[in-house]
Amino acid sequence: MTETFRAILISRDEAKRQSVDVVEMSPDDLMEGDVDVAVEATTVNYKDGLAITGRSPVVRRWPMIPGVDLAGTVVRSDHARWKPGDKVVLNGWGLGETHYGAYAGLARVKGDWLVALPERFTPREAMAIGTAGYTAMLSVLAIERAGLTPQDGPAVVSGASGGVGSVAVALLARRGWEVIAVTGRTSEADYLTGLGATQILDRAELAAPGKPLGKERWVAGIDAVGSHTLANVLASTRYGGLVAACGLAQGMDLPATVAPFILRGVSLIGIDSVMAPLDRREAAWRRLAEDLDAAVLSTIAADIGFDELIANAQAIVEGTIRGRVVAKLA
Repeated sequence: MTETFRAILISRDEAKRQSVDVVEMSPDDLMEGDVDVAVEATTVNYKDGLAITGRSPVVRRWPMIPGVDLAGTVVRSDHARWKPGDKVVLNGWGLGETHYGAYAGLARVKGDWLVALPERFTPREAMAIGTAGYTAMLSVLAIERAGLTPQDGPAVVSGASGGVGSVAVALLARRGWEVIAVTGRTSEADYLTGLGATQILDRAELAAPGKPLGKERWVAGIDAVGSHTLANVLASTRYGGLVAACGLAQGMDLPATVAPFILRGVSLIGIDSVMAPLDRREAAWRRLAEDLDAAVLSTIAADIGFDELIANAQAIVEGTIRGRVVAKLA
């Protein structure tokens, strides 16, 4: 087993001033868990950015190794499902919030949190997907469980240039949906149409306070933004439509009315990726293996190194990262 390894550690002093450092750790420094995973790849999610910048109280245990996603190889296991050499992926379960996370060479976790890495994905490809892509897939599955199909009308994706949005556009387009991509970076139009979007909408049209009901424009939606954007997405959803809410880039508030729900029968469903049960996780990863090809992953993801994780975590909060970034640790 690894003697020592590098890790990013977030600490806080008695005055609650936060610091972020790169440190050397050993397996003895890790928290409890019945499986040790050599981290081969991780990624940067919006939540990781909030944790490292301290802009939101993501971290609930101090000190903390951030990083909510990892892919790697089991090197020690006391869990019945796993043995050394198994390739695994982990998303959520409090990683990087209450349990030491992925920004380290070694992670000690609960075996119940792990999902077998689909054979068609490398660890790098799995992290090009990460929680963002896995959340996008959970959202698509929610739309399908509601019985909605591409024949019912278009689908809208807010925050389309980001991680969740990029994968959501690609997944919906692959299944035959007409996709309206909402972004504040209209310069990314070629990128989004390359992923399958048929229309680009400037987020300015949805980001300000709007009317209780708008023109019916789409039957399904995946929203990673929240606040006025989500309220306006709901207001323009067609009769009997559904919107999956999975993010809060604009804010946690929802300044909406009940009008879309009681006048058009619109449904709003929340997507939780952190504590989702194993069967739903496995279903999402199976579909990701079916629906995402290598060309899409190559388009949406850029590679960085361990030493670039902190800077990219800061950049994602500023909204300057397109798609996904993958840090290869091995």
